[in-house]
Amino acid sequence: MNPAIPNALSAPPFKIPDPPEEFGHDGGKFYRAYDALADEIDEDMAKSLKEQLDGMLIFAGLFAGVNSAFLALTLPLLSPDPSGDTNALLAQNNAILMQLAMRANDTVAFNFTLPSAKFSPSGDIFAINTLFSLSLAFAIISSFLAVLGRQWLVYYRRRSGGGPDRQRWEQLKRFLGAQRWRLGLILDDILPSLLQAGLIIFCIAFIFYLRHLNPQISVLIGIPVYLGFAIFIGSALCTLWDTFCPFQSPLSHLLHWSVKKAPSALRIVLGFTKSSFGSLHKYVLQFVTQQVQTIRRSSSMSGETDSSWTNYHTEEMPRRRIFADIASIRRCLRFLARCREEETLESLQVIAIQRAICTSDDPATLLYAIGNILGIGNVAQMEQLWRDPIFQERFFDQFRDSYTRMLQIRGRDQVDVASSARRLLLVRDVDWWEFYDLVRPVYAIQETTVLIPYEELSDSPTVLLRSTLVFTILQFYTYYPADHTIKEFCGYLALYSNTLERGDWRLFCIISCIVSNLRIIRYIASSSIGSLRDAYRGFVS
Repeated sequence: MNPAIPNALSAPPFKIPDPPEEFGHDGGKFYRAYDALADEIDEDMAKSLKEQLDGMLIFAGLFAGVNSAFLALTLPLLSPDPSGDTNALLAQNNAILMQLAMRANDTVAFNFTLPSAKFSPSGDIFAINTLFSLSLAFAIISSFLAVLGRQWLVYYRRRSGGGPDRQRWEQLKRFLGAQRWRLGLILDDILPSLLQAGLIIFCIAFIFYLRHLNPQISVLIGIPVYLGFAIFIGSALCTLWDTFCPFQSPLSHLLHWSVKKAPSALRIVLGFTKSSFGSLHKYVLQFVTQQVQTIRRSSSMSGETDSSWTNYHTEEMPRRRIFADIASIRRCLRFLARCREEETLESLQVIAIQRAICTSDDPATLLYAIGNILGIGNVAQMEQLWRDPIFQERFFDQFRDSYTRMLQIRGRDQVDVASSARRLLLVRDVDWWEFYDLVRPVYAIQETTVLIPYEELSDSPTVLLRSTLVFTILQFYTYYPADHTIKEFCGYLALYSNTLERGDWRLFCIISCIVSNLRIIRYIASSSIGSLRDAYRGFVS
């Protein structure tokens, strides 16, 4: 596959989107891009899991047939041979007939105990049948779970009515539920591991059965079996040395998880052992002392007291147990009736932005998602958005290379488009509740202006005007601006002041805050940054 590289000649007309005042109020551009991305992700996951489940069902059916054929040979060995009783009875009848024919007076010793009565299968036969049966059970269980997995995927991809908005958020809730309940882990790791465990058990039982029949044949057949098992273990160990080794399997995933969790688990075990053994003698002494005191008190009681205490136990204790059982039943019913709280719409909006930015490589989808971040006015939503470390890494990556990437995609003659894309992306940082984590990336782009030129001010939304001003002040906080930079910023500030006629309160607060701190703009401090943040949010009386 040779994808065409976009250039200035073949690229379709493209306009940097204006950030909306409220989330999602951009004409549905972000939602359309997100719906296409979410459908692609869900379809890819469902298709890959469905193909794996289909392969498991086919293999499990063939494997169960082979296993059943061996069980048909080994299960009769657990019960006595009926021909043994027949042969024993015939032998006794022949002895009686011979005695009658020879007219002998000797008494024939009869054995009334049949061979089946004292039959007991050997330990090898019992172990072989146990392993074959266990292997077949694993195959049947994995097949059943694979069928259930197919039903789970059908439910996951089922669409409900109610319009596109309801379908979008309902599908996102299903995606979050699949992540929360580890659907991918169950269908991609646990099910194949059950089938692989059944296959390994079958190989062990097959070697034991051959050894029971002929030890020499078991040695010859065991060599390739052991070799295959060694290759399986070795391929899983290779993934520990090389994370991107293609020999991935449930065993390799288990080894990775074990290596990752081993240090913390070891610390927990050592701490628990130390605390347990350190206070064990204390608990033993307390227990022995309490038992001795109880025995002394019981021995000093009179017979009347003992009888009253016995009557109390026989009458009151059953009632207490009944009340305790009723209370426990009520707690269980109350727990079952209390369902898990669903995600709010605000939380789902944040998750949609995270999925779009962390997953998509389409410039339009990224810019639509970044533009809608400006429409988020809730601090809790911003904190939820910024808590994801993967989102932070992805955002900073776009943060640094937005101008260069847009030039590569749109062509070198699209400088205005690249500048607008950089402006839209860079101003994102002014809306975070905590700005200290952004000092380093902001410092990395010092002397890079994001202020809007005069000819574009009339067409720019108010939210973009506010953001570009505040981001420039953040730049001044991270480095020492030159005199010509301060002079240029004052010129831009005068041009921005002409837009106050729009009547935006937050823009008025920002410009007023900047003008009041204009003399110390070069030495702006953290306290001034805090007041500027309040002005950006409109928290100024």
